[in-house]
Amino acid sequence: MHHRPTAAALAATGALLLLTACAPTVPVTVAPHATDPVCASVVLALPDSLGDGLDRLDTDAQATTAWGEPGAALVLRCGVEPPGPTTDQCRSVTTPQGPTIDWVVVEDDGDWTFTTYGRVPAVELLVPEAVATTHSTSFVDLLGPAVALTEQQRSCL
Repeated sequence: MHHRPTAAALAATGALLLLTACAPTVPVTVAPHATDPVCASVVLALPDSLGDGLDRLDTDAQATTAWGEPGAALVLRCGVEPPGPTTDQCRSVTTPQGPTIDWVVVEDDGDWTFTTYGRVPAVELLVPEAVATTHSTSFVDLLGPAVALTEQQRSCL
């Protein structure tokens, strides 16, 4: 007996393809050390959501991901240059029931950059002003389990 796809099955498949084709992709500049194998593990371990309105988006660069709205997305890049000694603010963020991650936090014209301190490969999270004004940056703790896959070599003082 030969089975033919039903009209409903074909319509559902077509709708799924249409939705997939329309999914926005966030353009991201690849980090210099994005090919580090640890970065693949970090990105795969990242959460699908960082809270209300901050669902995961597709990106067009290796070892990256984004959350939120395509025009004002949080962007995470793994494999950025690790920061050296700095006078910038260094904050230790403890994940509930998880690791503590040290982040160098820099504000520039309302945009925030969080870069792991003392970890290799380094991970960077860019928080645009549009998100920083409507959401607390407490979602950074949700990145802890994934970022903890990187090697800690130093910590904030």
